[in-house]
Amino acid sequence: MTGEELRQLLLEKWGHSYDVQLRRTQGKIFLQVMWKYLEQASFPLSEAEYQEHLDSIANYLSGLGGEKQVKTYIRGTRERPRLGKAVSIPLDLGERAAEWLIE
Repeated sequence: MTGEELRQLLLEKWGHSYDVQLRRTQGKIFLQVMWKYLEQASFPLSEAEYQEHLDSIANYLSGLGGEKQVKTYIRGTRERPRLGKAVSIPLDLGERAAEWLIE
């Protein structure tokens, strides 16, 4: 998955280029689709910075083996990002989880 493919997935589902973040909580890793998006005047990144950020996140997802999980979750969810509430996508890393959960 590339950053452009991730952006396209977000646009197809919700109509905006939402910010995404990788978060570790309660011993699990999540991809969070945040409520801020590129098309907002107050969005803190330029389009080039946003694309670079998406490329980085997509690279991590590829390395973690979570691309398919993210695509399936986004296409199937009825949730949507809204102010103060991100869409949290749990990533099941299987055997590789230990590599990412070191304190």
